[in-house]
Amino acid sequence: MRTATATAAAVTAALAAGAASVAAGRLASDAALKAPAGRPLPTEPRLTVHATAAGQITLTRALASLRPGRYGLGGDGSHAVVGPVLPGATHPADTVVRRLEGVTHGTLRPGDKAWLTPNLFVGTPRTVLGLDHTDVEIPGELGPLPAWFLPGARGTWIIAVHGLGTTREHTLNLLGLLHELHFPLLALAYRGDAGAPRPLDGLHHFGETEWHDLDAAVRYAADHGARRIVLLGWSTGATMALRAAAHCGRRDLIAGVVLDSPVLDWQAALRALAAARHTPGALLPLAVRAAQGRTGLDSERPGDLARLDVPTLVLHGPDDAVAPWSLTRRFAAAHPRTVTLHTVPGAPHAAMWNADPARYEEVLRRFLTPLA
Repeated sequence: MRTATATAAAVTAALAAGAASVAAGRLASDAALKAPAGRPLPTEPRLTVHATAAGQITLTRALASLRPGRYGLGGDGSHAVVGPVLPGATHPADTVVRRLEGVTHGTLRPGDKAWLTPNLFVGTPRTVLGLDHTDVEIPGELGPLPAWFLPGARGTWIIAVHGLGTTREHTLNLLGLLHELHFPLLALAYRGDAGAPRPLDGLHHFGETEWHDLDAAVRYAADHGARRIVLLGWSTGATMALRAAAHCGRRDLIAGVVLDSPVLDWQAALRALAAARHTPGALLPLAVRAAQGRTGLDSERPGDLARLDVPTLVLHGPDDAVAPWSLTRRFAAAHPRTVTLHTVPGAPHAAMWNADPARYEEVLRRFLTPLA
């Protein structure tokens, strides 16, 4: 009897431990599957504002605050634009001073917590850049998808799509350049974004289902005069672009693809995001399995699936903590005829433009010119 009781207790304890592990894996998978738009990814540290002065802001000294380039600085109820580190500024050893280009809204006070974001701008093409645009609705499989349309003289359209943790405001970083080059442009909000339909399960799918919304945007462009189309995506938006280039109904119109920080292996990205939330290493496989069970995600890599028979520009670098740089190099090596890889050191995930805007735009300009 005692043996049976002890066995039952052991089984109960094992089941309880197993259930706890499953719950922990499910919670860890939320780092990616429920990443809120406009909020920092878990890999992005929060910094403390120590002081502000005319054209300057003093932040906690960290690898993030020492990054080169221009970034948005997000906070709870505030947004600002910061430029490069000011090497000649006087400051305590545990801080760093960057150029403060302006405060978009809210205030920045000593002690406030903030984070760097690739979204330099907050608003619309008209309010931020003074560019006339039309708010359009694209018929998607889950319902209408809002998009900004900017007209242009060329017959080649560009469809831009953001990725994890951002909104279509991310596209504003490049809209000035693309407008200058006279490309008609669609900046798409897709399922899960504000104003767009909610996914049926309320979860992100790393582009595996979201790419159907990009397919809808391609059809919209084709129906409204596009003779050729270039897909431009960041992060999981780049994943969507890869899938659309391979499988969309009007792939005959796809003239080129631009991928910024492409997520080529969703499992690697999920593990990175879960680990950044301090998930123990032993639970990371459970987080992957939980994500598969909740979303139906498979183990295929978009980079392995895409039939890349069009020119493709990849902008990525070794400091991306979400999308492994090694996979991008392998992807480029596997497609030597079609893929051009531009390496950007010192840039976090989906912020290749921010690290060196002038160089990024020149590379992009040279890639797009023959496709116009």
